[in-house]
Amino acid sequence: MLPLSLYIHIPWCIRKCPYCDFNSHVANQSGDDKIPEAAYIAALLEDLEQDLQWVQNRPLHSIFFGGGTPSLLSGDAIAQLLEGIKQLVELPATTEITLEANPGTFEADKFSAFYQGGINRLSIGVQSFNHEHLQQLGRIHSGDQAIAAIEGAHQAGFKQLNIDLMHGLPGQTHQQALKDLTIATQLNPSHLSWYQLTIEKNTEFHKFPPILPVEDKLWQIQETGFEHLAKNGFQPYEISAYSKPTSRCKHNINYWQFGDYLGIGAGAHSKITVTSEITGKPHILRCHKHKQPNAYLDQSKPYRAGQHVVPADELPIEFLMNAFRLREGVDSVLFEQRTGLPLAHIAEPLAVATKRGLIEASNSKLCPTQKGSQYLDDLLQLFI
Repeated sequence: MLPLSLYIHIPWCIRKCPYCDFNSHVANQSGDDKIPEAAYIAALLEDLEQDLQWVQNRPLHSIFFGGGTPSLLSGDAIAQLLEGIKQLVELPATTEITLEANPGTFEADKFSAFYQGGINRLSIGVQSFNHEHLQQLGRIHSGDQAIAAIEGAHQAGFKQLNIDLMHGLPGQTHQQALKDLTIATQLNPSHLSWYQLTIEKNTEFHKFPPILPVEDKLWQIQETGFEHLAKNGFQPYEISAYSKPTSRCKHNINYWQFGDYLGIGAGAHSKITVTSEITGKPHILRCHKHKQPNAYLDQSKPYRAGQHVVPADELPIEFLMNAFRLREGVDSVLFEQRTGLPLAHIAEPLAVATKRGLIEASNSKLCPTQKGSQYLDDLLQLFI
Protein backbone atom coordinates (compact mmCIF):
# COMPACT_ATOMS: atom_id res chain seq x y z
CA MET A 1 0.00 0.00 0.00
CA LEU A 2 1.11 3.56 -0.65
CA PRO A 3 2.02 5.45 2.52
CA LEU A 4 -0.73 7.81 3.69
CA SER A 5 0.06 11.13 5.36
CA LEU A 6 -2.21 13.76 6.86
CA TYR A 7 -1.71 17.50 6.39
CA ILE A 8 -3.56 19.86 8.75
CA HIS A 9 -3.73 23.54 7.79
CA ILE A 10 -4.01 26.21 10.49
CA PRO A 11 -4.68 29.40 8.50
CA TRP A 12 -4.02 32.15 11.05
CA CYS A 13 -0.97 34.33 11.74
CA ILE A 14 -0.30 37.31 13.99
CA ARG A 15 1.13 39.17 10.97
CA LYS A 16 1.37 38.41 7.25
CA CYS A 17 5.02 38.31 6.17
CA PRO A 18 5.85 40.20 2.94
CA TYR A 19 7.37 37.10 1.27
CA CYS A 20 4.58 34.67 2.21
CA ASP A 21 2.17 33.34 -0.43
CA PHE A 22 0.63 30.65 1.77
CA ASN A 23 -3.03 30.67 2.77
CA SER A 24 -2.70 32.72 5.97
CA HIS A 25 -4.97 35.29 7.60
CA VAL A 26 -4.22 37.78 10.37
CA ALA A 27 -5.86 37.01 13.71
CA ASN A 28 -5.46 38.32 17.24
CA GLN A 29 -5.45 36.50 20.55
CA SER A 30 -8.47 38.40 21.83
CA GLY A 31 -11.41 40.42 20.52
CA ASP A 32 -13.82 39.74 17.67
CA ASP A 33 -11.12 38.33 15.38
CA LYS A 34 -9.77 35.85 17.92
CA ILE A 35 -9.06 32.40 16.50
CA PRO A 36 -12.22 30.25 16.85
CA GLU A 37 -10.18 27.38 18.27
CA ALA A 38 -12.92 25.06 19.50
CA ALA A 39 -15.02 25.44 16.35
CA TYR A 40 -12.00 24.86 14.11
CA ILE A 41 -10.89 21.70 15.93
CA ALA A 42 -14.42 20.31 15.64
CA ALA A 43 -14.49 21.19 11.92
CA LEU A 44 -11.12 19.51 11.29
CA LEU A 45 -12.34 16.25 12.81
CA GLU A 46 -15.59 16.38 10.84
CA ASP A 47 -13.58 17.17 7.69
CA LEU A 48 -11.39 14.11 8.25
CA GLU A 49 -14.41 11.93 8.97
CA GLN A 50 -15.92 12.92 5.61
CA ASP A 51 -12.68 11.87 3.87
CA LEU A 52 -12.36 8.47 5.56
CA GLN A 53 -13.25 6.68 2.31
CA TRP A 54 -9.78 7.65 1.05
CA VAL A 55 -7.95 6.16 4.02
CA GLN A 56 -8.44 2.66 2.55
CA ASN A 57 -7.50 0.88 5.80
CA ARG A 58 -4.06 2.50 5.90
CA PRO A 59 -2.35 3.74 9.08
CA LEU A 60 -1.05 7.30 9.12
CA HIS A 61 2.59 7.45 8.06
CA SER A 62 2.95 11.07 9.20
CA ILE A 63 1.00 14.15 10.29
CA PHE A 64 2.07 17.71 9.54
CA PHE A 65 0.55 20.85 11.06
CA GLY A 66 1.28 23.72 8.64
CA GLY A 67 0.06 27.24 8.22
CA GLY A 68 -0.24 30.02 8.93
CA THR A 69 1.09 29.57 12.41
CA PRO A 70 -0.08 26.30 14.01
CA SER A 71 1.65 27.20 17.29
CA LEU A 72 -1.02 29.87 17.86
CA LEU A 73 -3.29 27.01 18.93
CA SER A 74 -3.20 25.89 22.55
CA GLY A 75 -1.56 22.69 23.71
CA ASP A 76 -4.98 21.42 24.81
CA ALA A 77 -6.41 21.99 21.33
CA ILE A 78 -3.57 20.06 19.68
CA ALA A 79 -3.97 17.18 22.15
CA GLN A 80 -7.75 17.12 21.61
CA LEU A 81 -7.31 17.05 17.85
CA LEU A 82 -4.75 14.24 17.91
CA GLU A 83 -6.95 12.21 20.23
CA GLY A 84 -9.87 12.71 17.86
CA ILE A 85 -7.75 11.60 14.90
CA LYS A 86 -6.84 8.40 16.77
CA GLN A 87 -10.54 7.58 17.02
CA LEU A 88 -10.88 7.81 13.23
CA VAL A 89 -7.61 6.52 11.73
CA GLU A 90 -4.94 4.10 12.88
CA LEU A 91 -2.10 6.13 14.41
CA PRO A 92 0.95 3.95 15.16
CA ALA A 93 3.47 4.96 17.80
CA THR A 94 6.03 5.39 15.01
CA THR A 95 4.01 8.09 13.21
CA GLU A 96 5.99 11.29 12.71
CA ILE A 97 3.89 14.25 13.94
CA THR A 98 5.32 17.67 13.04
CA LEU A 99 4.10 21.10 14.10
CA GLU A 100 5.35 24.36 12.60
CA ALA A 101 6.02 27.00 15.23
CA ASN A 102 7.14 30.59 15.43
CA PRO A 103 9.93 31.40 17.90
CA GLY A 104 8.05 34.25 19.59
CA THR A 105 7.69 34.08 23.36
CA PHE A 106 3.91 33.50 23.15
CA GLU A 107 4.36 30.28 21.16
CA ALA A 108 7.60 29.08 22.78
CA ASP A 109 5.92 29.01 26.19
CA LYS A 110 3.66 26.23 24.83
CA PHE A 111 6.34 23.86 23.51
CA SER A 112 6.11 21.53 26.52
CA ALA A 113 2.33 21.33 26.13
CA PHE A 114 2.71 20.47 22.44
CA TYR A 115 5.18 17.70 23.29
CA GLN A 116 2.94 16.30 26.01
CA GLY A 117 -0.03 16.51 23.64
CA GLY A 118 1.58 14.20 21.07
CA ILE A 119 3.77 16.34 18.81
CA ASN A 120 7.13 14.56 18.34
CA ARG A 121 8.77 16.83 15.76
CA LEU A 122 8.93 20.63 15.90
CA SER A 123 9.78 22.93 12.99
CA ILE A 124 10.70 26.44 14.11
CA GLY A 125 10.46 29.25 11.53
CA VAL A 126 13.53 31.32 12.40
CA GLN A 127 14.47 32.54 8.87
CA SER A 128 17.38 34.62 10.28
CA PHE A 129 19.07 35.55 13.55
CA ASN A 130 19.99 39.00 12.22
CA HIS A 131 17.84 41.84 13.62
CA GLU A 132 17.86 43.92 10.41
CA HIS A 133 16.96 40.96 8.20
CA LEU A 134 14.18 39.86 10.55
CA GLN A 135 12.64 43.32 10.28
CA GLN A 136 12.90 43.26 6.48
CA LEU A 137 11.15 39.87 6.46
CA GLY A 138 8.35 41.15 8.67
CA ARG A 139 9.14 38.69 11.46
CA ILE A 140 7.91 39.54 14.94
CA HIS A 141 10.66 37.77 16.89
CA SER A 142 14.25 38.74 17.62
CA GLY A 143 17.38 36.67 17.14
CA ASP A 144 17.67 36.20 20.90
CA GLN A 145 14.07 35.00 21.10
CA ALA A 146 14.78 32.50 18.34
CA ILE A 147 17.79 31.10 20.21
CA ALA A 148 15.76 30.90 23.44
CA ALA A 149 12.92 29.13 21.62
CA ILE A 150 15.23 26.48 20.14
CA GLU A 151 16.84 25.89 23.53
CA GLY A 152 13.33 25.67 25.02
CA ALA A 153 12.32 23.07 22.44
CA HIS A 154 15.27 20.89 23.48
CA GLN A 155 14.29 21.30 27.14
CA ALA A 156 10.68 20.39 26.33
CA GLY A 157 11.91 17.00 25.09
CA PHE A 158 12.00 17.36 21.31
CA LYS A 159 14.63 15.08 19.76
CA GLN A 160 13.45 15.78 16.22
CA LEU A 161 13.83 19.52 15.71
CA ASN A 162 13.96 21.46 12.44
CA ILE A 163 15.08 25.06 11.96
CA ASP A 164 13.78 26.96 8.92
CA LEU A 165 16.44 29.36 7.68
CA MET A 166 16.58 31.61 4.60
CA HIS A 167 19.51 32.97 2.62
CA GLY A 168 19.78 35.46 -0.22
CA LEU A 169 18.01 38.09 1.89
CA PRO A 170 17.88 41.80 0.96
CA GLY A 171 21.37 43.25 1.44
CA GLN A 172 22.68 40.02 2.99
CA THR A 173 26.42 39.49 2.78
CA HIS A 174 28.23 36.19 2.53
CA GLN A 175 29.47 36.64 6.11
CA GLN A 176 25.98 37.34 7.46
CA ALA A 177 24.52 34.25 5.78
CA LEU A 178 27.28 32.06 7.18
CA LYS A 179 26.78 33.54 10.67
CA ASP A 180 23.09 32.59 10.54
CA LEU A 181 24.05 29.03 9.60
CA THR A 182 26.74 28.87 12.28
CA ILE A 183 24.33 29.93 15.01
CA ALA A 184 21.76 27.42 13.77
CA THR A 185 24.15 24.45 13.72
CA GLN A 186 25.53 25.37 17.16
CA LEU A 187 21.98 25.04 18.53
CA ASN A 188 22.09 21.34 17.57
CA PRO A 189 18.89 20.78 15.58
CA SER A 190 18.37 17.38 13.97
CA HIS A 191 17.28 18.97 10.68
CA LEU A 192 17.77 22.21 8.78
CA SER A 193 15.62 23.61 5.98
CA TRP A 194 17.98 26.12 4.34
CA TYR A 195 16.56 27.77 1.29
CA GLN A 196 16.94 30.86 -0.86
CA LEU A 197 14.40 33.65 -0.60
CA THR A 198 12.32 33.76 -3.77
CA ILE A 199 9.77 36.39 -4.74
CA GLU A 200 6.33 34.85 -5.19
CA LYS A 201 3.25 36.34 -6.82
CA ASN A 202 0.52 37.78 -4.60
CA THR A 203 3.00 38.92 -1.96
CA GLU A 204 4.09 42.35 -0.77
CA PHE A 205 7.62 41.62 -2.00
CA HIS A 206 6.22 40.98 -5.49
CA LYS A 207 4.46 44.32 -5.43
CA PHE A 208 7.44 46.16 -3.94
CA PRO A 209 10.51 44.05 -4.84
CA PRO A 210 13.48 44.31 -2.48
CA ILE A 211 17.03 44.41 -3.80
CA LEU A 212 18.43 40.89 -3.46
CA PRO A 213 22.07 39.72 -3.70
CA VAL A 214 23.38 39.24 -7.23
CA GLU A 215 23.95 35.78 -8.69
CA ASP A 216 27.68 35.64 -7.86
CA LYS A 217 27.03 36.43 -4.19
CA LEU A 218 24.22 33.88 -4.04
CA TRP A 219 26.54 31.23 -5.46
CA GLN A 220 29.23 32.09 -2.89
CA ILE A 221 26.69 31.90 -0.06
CA GLN A 222 25.46 28.50 -1.24
CA GLU A 223 28.91 26.98 -1.76
CA THR A 224 30.19 28.10 1.66
CA GLY A 225 26.92 27.03 3.27
CA PHE A 226 27.11 23.53 1.77
CA GLU A 227 30.63 23.12 3.16
CA HIS A 228 29.62 24.34 6.61
CA LEU A 229 26.61 22.03 6.80
CA ALA A 230 28.66 19.01 5.70
CA LYS A 231 31.36 19.73 8.31
CA ASN A 232 28.67 19.83 10.98
CA GLY A 233 27.12 16.49 10.07
CA PHE A 234 24.13 17.64 8.04
CA GLN A 235 23.52 15.45 5.01
CA PRO A 236 21.71 16.97 1.99
CA TYR A 237 18.85 14.80 0.81
CA GLU A 238 16.58 17.31 -0.95
CA ILE A 239 17.11 20.64 -2.69
CA SER A 240 16.84 22.64 0.54
CA ALA A 241 16.72 19.96 3.27
CA TYR A 242 19.67 18.80 5.41
CA SER A 243 19.52 16.34 8.26
CA LYS A 244 21.52 14.45 10.83
CA PRO A 245 21.48 10.65 10.27
CA THR A 246 18.00 9.12 10.79
CA SER A 247 16.35 12.56 11.00
CA ARG A 248 15.00 13.05 7.49
CA CYS A 249 11.45 14.40 7.39
CA LYS A 250 9.20 11.40 6.70
CA HIS A 251 6.24 13.59 5.78
CA ASN A 252 8.04 15.53 3.06
CA ILE A 253 9.73 12.41 1.69
CA ASN A 254 6.27 10.91 1.21
CA TYR A 255 5.32 13.97 -0.87
CA TRP A 256 8.50 13.74 -2.95
CA GLN A 257 8.03 10.02 -3.56
CA PHE A 258 4.48 10.67 -4.78
CA GLY A 259 2.80 8.98 -1.84
CA ASP A 260 -0.76 9.78 -0.80
CA TYR A 261 -1.89 12.45 1.63
CA LEU A 262 -5.15 13.78 2.98
CA GLY A 263 -5.46 17.51 3.60
CA ILE A 264 -7.86 18.95 6.16
CA GLY A 265 -8.37 22.58 7.10
CA ALA A 266 -8.94 25.81 5.20
CA GLY A 267 -7.29 25.63 1.77
CA ALA A 268 -5.76 22.19 2.35
CA HIS A 269 -5.12 19.90 -0.63
CA SER A 270 -5.24 16.10 -0.91
CA LYS A 271 -3.67 13.63 -3.34
CA ILE A 272 -5.16 10.14 -3.31
CA THR A 273 -4.48 7.10 -5.50
CA VAL A 274 -7.58 5.14 -6.45
CA THR A 275 -7.27 1.82 -8.26
CA SER A 276 -9.78 1.20 -11.05
CA GLU A 277 -11.92 -1.88 -10.48
CA ILE A 278 -12.06 -2.39 -14.24
CA THR A 279 -8.44 -1.92 -15.40
CA GLY A 280 -6.66 -2.50 -12.11
CA LYS A 281 -4.57 0.61 -12.80
CA PRO A 282 -4.32 3.60 -10.48
CA HIS A 283 -5.60 7.07 -11.14
CA ILE A 284 -4.76 10.14 -9.09
CA LEU A 285 -7.47 12.20 -7.44
CA ARG A 286 -6.72 15.71 -6.20
CA CYS A 287 -9.13 17.75 -4.10
CA HIS A 288 -9.03 21.00 -2.14
CA LYS A 289 -10.96 22.55 0.73
CA HIS A 290 -12.49 26.03 0.97
CA LYS A 291 -9.66 28.55 1.32
CA GLN A 292 -11.22 31.29 3.46
CA PRO A 293 -11.59 30.30 7.14
CA ASN A 294 -15.15 31.66 7.35
CA ALA A 295 -16.20 29.70 4.27
CA TYR A 296 -14.51 26.58 5.64
CA LEU A 297 -16.38 26.97 8.95
CA ASP A 298 -19.72 27.66 7.26
CA GLN A 299 -21.76 24.61 8.23
CA SER A 300 -24.11 25.11 5.29
CA LYS A 301 -21.28 24.20 2.89
CA PRO A 302 -19.25 21.01 2.41
CA TYR A 303 -15.58 21.30 3.40
CA ARG A 304 -14.47 20.14 -0.03
CA ALA A 305 -14.47 22.96 -2.59
CA GLY A 306 -13.52 20.87 -5.61
CA GLN A 307 -11.78 17.79 -6.95
CA HIS A 308 -10.47 16.38 -10.22
CA VAL A 309 -8.71 13.33 -11.63
CA VAL A 310 -5.20 14.13 -12.90
CA PRO A 311 -5.08 13.45 -16.68
CA ALA A 312 -2.68 10.66 -17.64
CA ASP A 313 -0.54 12.99 -19.75
CA GLU A 314 0.12 15.19 -16.70
CA LEU A 315 1.20 12.35 -14.41
CA PRO A 316 4.86 12.13 -15.54
CA ILE A 317 5.63 15.78 -14.78
CA GLU A 318 3.69 15.65 -11.50
CA PHE A 319 5.70 12.63 -10.42
CA LEU A 320 9.07 14.01 -11.55
CA MET A 321 8.53 17.49 -10.09
CA ASN A 322 8.58 15.75 -6.73
CA ALA A 323 11.03 12.91 -7.34
CA PHE A 324 13.76 15.09 -8.83
CA ARG A 325 13.82 17.24 -5.68
CA LEU A 326 15.45 14.29 -3.91
CA ARG A 327 19.21 14.27 -4.36
CA GLU A 328 19.21 10.45 -4.40
CA GLY A 329 16.25 10.35 -6.77
CA VAL A 330 13.80 7.44 -6.58
CA ASP A 331 13.71 3.84 -7.77
CA SER A 332 12.49 3.62 -11.36
CA VAL A 333 9.84 1.09 -10.34
CA LEU A 334 8.07 3.81 -8.32
CA PHE A 335 7.22 5.65 -11.53
CA GLU A 336 5.09 2.78 -12.81
CA GLN A 337 3.69 1.88 -9.39
CA ARG A 338 2.55 5.40 -8.59
CA THR A 339 1.49 6.70 -12.01
CA GLY A 340 0.24 3.49 -13.64
CA LEU A 341 2.37 4.31 -16.69
CA PRO A 342 5.30 2.26 -18.02
CA LEU A 343 8.75 3.83 -17.77
CA ALA A 344 8.91 3.61 -21.57
CA HIS A 345 6.33 6.41 -21.59
CA ILE A 346 9.12 8.89 -20.79
CA ALA A 347 11.98 7.08 -22.54
CA GLU A 348 12.64 9.86 -25.06
CA PRO A 349 13.01 12.79 -22.60
CA LEU A 350 14.99 10.53 -20.26
CA ALA A 351 17.46 9.89 -23.07
CA VAL A 352 17.77 13.61 -23.80
CA ALA A 353 18.25 14.46 -20.12
CA THR A 354 20.92 11.76 -19.78
CA LYS A 355 22.77 13.00 -22.86
CA ARG A 356 22.77 16.54 -21.45
CA GLY A 357 24.16 15.32 -18.12
CA LEU A 358 21.05 16.28 -16.16
CA ILE A 359 20.21 12.80 -14.85
CA GLU A 360 22.32 9.76 -14.06
CA ALA A 361 22.38 6.99 -16.64
CA SER A 362 20.69 4.16 -14.74
CA ASN A 363 17.85 1.75 -15.47
CA SER A 364 17.08 1.30 -11.79
CA LYS A 365 17.06 4.93 -10.60
CA LEU A 366 15.56 8.25 -11.63
CA CYS A 367 18.17 10.55 -10.16
CA PRO A 368 19.28 14.07 -11.10
CA THR A 369 23.00 14.79 -11.36
CA GLN A 370 24.47 17.74 -9.49
CA LYS A 371 24.00 19.72 -12.70
CA GLY A 372 20.41 18.49 -12.95
CA SER A 373 19.65 19.64 -9.40
CA GLN A 374 21.23 23.00 -10.12
CA TYR A 375 19.16 23.44 -13.31
CA LEU A 376 16.03 21.65 -12.15
CA ASP A 377 13.62 23.85 -14.12
CA ASP A 378 15.48 23.06 -17.34
CA LEU A 379 15.41 19.36 -16.52
CA LEU A 380 11.67 19.32 -15.81
CA GLN A 381 10.94 21.27 -18.98
CA LEU A 382 12.00 18.24 -21.00
CA PHE A 383 9.06 16.24 -19.63
CA ILE A 384 6.32 18.78 -20.29
